[in-house]
Amino acid sequence: MASKKRKESPEEEEWEEEEGVKRICSSKDTSFPDEFLKRILDFVQCHKDRNSVSFVCKGWYETERISRTSLFIGNCYSISPERVVKRFPNIRSVTLKGKPRFSDFNLVPPNWGSDLHSWLVAFASAYHCLEQLKLKRMTVADESLEFLAHSFLKFKAISLVSCDGFSTEGIASIATYCRNLTELDIQENSIDDLGGSWLSCFPDNYTSLEVLNFANLQSEVSFDALEKLVTRCKSLKALKVNRNITLEQLQRLLVLAPQLKELGTGTFSEELTPDQLTELENAFNNCKNLETLSGLWEASSLFLPVLYAACSNLTFLNLSYAPLESEELAKFLEHCPNLRRLWVLDTVEDKGLEAVASNCPLLEELRVFPADPSDPDVVLGENIGVTDAGFIAVSRGCPKLHYVLYFCRQMTNAAVATVVQNCPDFTHFRLCILKPCQPDYTTNEPMDEAFGSVVKRCTKLTRLSVSGLLTDLAFEYIGKYAKNLEFLSLAFVGSSDKSMQCLMSGCPKMRKLEIRDCPFGDAALLSGLDRYESMRSLWMSGCNLTIDGCRKLAKEKPKLNVEVIKEEESEDDVQAEKVYIYRTVVGPRKDAPPFVLTLE
Repeated sequence: MASKKRKESPEEEEWEEEEGVKRICSSKDTSFPDEFLKRILDFVQCHKDRNSVSFVCKGWYETERISRTSLFIGNCYSISPERVVKRFPNIRSVTLKGKPRFSDFNLVPPNWGSDLHSWLVAFASAYHCLEQLKLKRMTVADESLEFLAHSFLKFKAISLVSCDGFSTEGIASIATYCRNLTELDIQENSIDDLGGSWLSCFPDNYTSLEVLNFANLQSEVSFDALEKLVTRCKSLKALKVNRNITLEQLQRLLVLAPQLKELGTGTFSEELTPDQLTELENAFNNCKNLETLSGLWEASSLFLPVLYAACSNLTFLNLSYAPLESEELAKFLEHCPNLRRLWVLDTVEDKGLEAVASNCPLLEELRVFPADPSDPDVVLGENIGVTDAGFIAVSRGCPKLHYVLYFCRQMTNAAVATVVQNCPDFTHFRLCILKPCQPDYTTNEPMDEAFGSVVKRCTKLTRLSVSGLLTDLAFEYIGKYAKNLEFLSLAFVGSSDKSMQCLMSGCPKMRKLEIRDCPFGDAALLSGLDRYESMRSLWMSGCNLTIDGCRKLAKEKPKLNVEVIKEEESEDDVQAEKVYIYRTVVGPRKDAPPFVLTLE
C-alpha cells in the first residue's frame, strides 16, 4: 500500500550506469562538431533524453559527459562516488536517493546504510562549483552538513526529504556558512529538533533566500529571527512554516512578503479579535501571486474565509493536515477555479469529492489520505471516509485527472472501470483499500477486473499500486497490458507464484517492483532472472523466499546485489524475510551492517 507521507517533490528519471554506456558505444563518428553538439545538449534537460544521447557513439558519450551539469542517482549503491566524479567532471546539481522506499513503512531497520559523507568527500575533490543537493532517504550526520557548508563556496540549494541522522545543529551550519543559499527545504525527516535557534544563524547581511520550508519541525522557532530574515530576503517566493507559527505571526509575515508564490501556514485556529481577523484577511488579499497553499493545521471554519481572496490563482492546494468536512471544502473550492493538484483527508467524505467534481474541471492530480489509517474498521465519529461513489464523481467532473492516490474503505470493480473510462489518461493510479484482502463489497468478488480495466484502458500508465482481494488473474492482466508500467507496488495480494511470474514475463519497462506480504516463493523470484539487471530494484518482504533461492539468484547474476536483512538473532537460516535486490556496477557495498547478508 502507498505511504501516507505527503511528498510534494516530483519524481525524476535516473541515469544509466557507465558499464552499459561503454558496452553499447562503438563508433567515434559524431556527424557534428563537438562545440555544436554541446550547444544542442544545453537545451536537453531530461535525464532520460541525455542518457539516450550518450548511447549514440563514443563521441556523443564524451560530449554528453563533459557538458552534463545535473545528475540523478536513484540508488546510492548502484555506483560509487569515485566513478561518478570520474565520468561527470562538471556537475553542479545532484539528486541522490538512498534507502528503499519501503523504509517509509519502517520496514528497513535503523542503521541500514545510505550514509552521505563519502559522497560529499568525493564531490568536494571534484565539484568545486556544486550548487544544489537534493537528498531523499539518506542518512545525513550533522558533521556532514557542516562539511558541506565549508566545502562548497558557491553552494545554493539543499533539499532533505525523508532523511535521518541529523539535528537542527546541522541545519544551523548550513545557515551560518552557506552565504549564497537560495533554498533550504526540510520535508518529512527524522530530525533531532533541538529548538528553533538555527534561524538566528543566518548572517545579518544575508538576503538571497528564495525557498524556506521547515513545516515539519516540531519546536518553536525564533519568530524575531524569522521576521528579520523574511524582511531582508526580497526574492523569497516559497515559505512553509511549522504549526507553531500563530495566525497573528503569519499575518506579519505576509505583510512583509506579499510576493510569495508558495505558502505553508502554521496552525489555523486561535482566538482573534475582529481587528486581527480583518488584518489577516487584508494580508491574504495582497497575496496576488499565490499558486501553492499548504499547512492549515487544525483549520477552523471561522478563519477559512480569510483565504478566499488569495485562491483565484491557486494550482496546488494541500489540505492533508487539515481535517475539513465536506461543506468546508465545498465553500473553499468555489474560490479555486484554476486548481490542478489537490490533497485532502478522507474527512471530506464523498460529498466533498462531489464538490471537487463541481468546482475543479482542470484538476490533474488528486490525493486522498486517511485521517487515521491505523484501524480501517474504526469509524472516527461520523466520518466514514470516502468510497467508490466519491471516486466516480471526481472522474466525471475532472476529465484531465491523470494522477490519483486514493485511500478508501471500500471499492467495486464497476466503479474502477467507470473511473478509467472517464479518465483514460492516468499515468499514476494508486488505489489503497485500507483493509487488506478486501473484495468488491457489492459482489464479494475479487478486485481482479478493476485493475484489469486500469491496465487495459490507461495505456500511458507508468505507476501502479494495487490493493484489495486479488488473484493471479489480476497479474495476468497487468503483465499483458501494462506496456509502459515502470513502478509497481504490491501488498497482501496474489494467490500463487504465478502472479509474479506473469509480471516478469510482461511489463517490458518495469524499473522498480515493491512487494510485501504476498504468497510468492523462490519460483516467483527466479522467474525474473532475465529482468532484474534492466530494473533499478526489487524489494520483497513477508513473502515465502528462502536463503537458497536468493543465493541462486546471486550466483546467476553477479552484477546484482542480493541483500537479505535479518534483524534478530535466529536459528532459522532458511527463510529470507526481507530481500533487497538492485543492479550495481561496483559490487557489494562496504558499509553493510551485520544484519545485512550480501549473497554471492
